[in-house]
Amino acid sequence: MKILIIRRDNIGDLVLTTPLFSLLKKKIPDLHLSVLVNSYNAPVLAGNPDVDEIFVYQKAKHRVAGVSRWQVWADTARQIWRMRQCRFDVAILAGSGYVYQAEKFARLVGIKKMIGYLPQDGRPHHVTNPVDPLSSSTHHAQVVMNLAMALGFDAETLPAVLLPQAELRDSLRQSLALTKAPLWIGIHISARKPCQRWSVEAFAAAMHELHILTGAKFLLFWSPGTEDHPAHPGDDRKAELLLNLCAGLVVVPVPTIHLSELIAGLSLCDVLLCSDGGAMHVAAALKKPLVALFGDTDARVWGPWQVSNRVLQPESRHVRDISVNDVVQAMLAICGDIQAI
Repeated sequence: MKILIIRRDNIGDLVLTTPLFSLLKKKIPDLHLSVLVNSYNAPVLAGNPDVDEIFVYQKAKHRVAGVSRWQVWADTARQIWRMRQCRFDVAILAGSGYVYQAEKFARLVGIKKMIGYLPQDGRPHHVTNPVDPLSSSTHHAQVVMNLAMALGFDAETLPAVLLPQAELRDSLRQSLALTKAPLWIGIHISARKPCQRWSVEAFAAAMHELHILTGAKFLLFWSPGTEDHPAHPGDDRKAELLLNLCAGLVVVPVPTIHLSELIAGLSLCDVLLCSDGGAMHVAAALKKPLVALFGDTDARVWGPWQVSNRVLQPESRHVRDISVNDVVQAMLAICGDIQAI
């Protein structure tokens, strides 16, 4: 049986789809499982034992300098042609609702049987095997696994699967020259939405307090670049300021340009402090205990999956209203969980 799962969204979405891969592989022994992803989130699947084939296409907005939209579209067309030769039996349109672009890809690939959720507005669609939606407060990983119902399988509570590239992880460990420490705490300061951004001063105060209480050393992660970049704003200035405020601590900078570097870097941490986002889901899939700062996202749906965690979300739905003391206490509780294990 040949199944194609289409997941063309962000990093966290793809991470939370990996439990579905495990479920299908468990239930269908002779399954050949392929996944269509984009060039941005593809590193999530590197080494995944449940995936037999990965098809990668590039979104025009992710193209590198010197590559035209026409080149991107031509490459996508060639990829679609290669996929048509596979003659897939089923396409699963992975998501929490109807995914028009995924359906479009499935039609272009020539797949007749499509599993997915239906559009709520009654638009025309080609979903042949629709699945009844779950409650809007259900975790996204469970919502995606629920699509297996169309194949006659009940959803199960399975962990996400994510493996760091061993050579890259070892190379990064060597280049960072990490020394022995009671605890290596990862600090990820980048966040896409303003309501998810904790201040540099708050991060610095928490790090000083955690060092005093635990003797921890720190790995500092951020998205490189200038904050005014039109396509990919970065946090170089914020990271520089934080490093200056933490001059008396051991803080190892780990700017991550590529997702594979972020995965490898987070695998070196003992525990992570971050805002809701892709890094949080990566760390959770790596089984790293974490404290997550939530803004206006529903933590019931997008919270860390199947890992020891503490979620902090103020009534204002803006992380600026989370106190340093609350973060420190949550981190200490997580460290207690680690020691208990």
